[in-house]
Amino acid sequence: MKIEIPAHKKLVYEMTIPIRWGDMDAMGHLNNGSYFRYMETARIDWMHAIGFEPDPGGEGMVIVNAFCNFYRQIEYPGQVLARMYVSDPGRTTFESWCTMARTDAPDVICAAGGATTIWVDFPKQKAKDLPDWLREIVTV
Repeated sequence: MKIEIPAHKKLVYEMTIPIRWGDMDAMGHLNNGSYFRYMETARIDWMHAIGFEPDPGGEGMVIVNAFCNFYRQIEYPGQVLARMYVSDPGRTTFESWCTMARTDAPDVICAAGGATTIWVDFPKQKAKDLPDWLREIVTV
């Protein structure tokens, strides 16, 4: 199943990730699992950039699903430009999206994925309303 990234979204973060030799698979291109690591890296770096530090004893963000569409192979050596977007805030959730391109061809999307992100109270293991400060950030 292919999930399309919506046109109506807000760019919140971008970063460059070096492609490591060990990120490749036996076919000589970026391993599928590496794309998910790159999306995770962009998401965590974005959290730090907005001043949010994960706190297992408090509240925070958790993803409840994740997907990736693969359009073009990425090969070593090089760097990936990961751009993170957000959209569709709900009571306890928002959507996060990530596009990945090589830095030497930044307009050619090689892969794009996303995740539904939910705000939770970790000790209670229950969803909570998005905090106002976060809702402001993720509202398009």
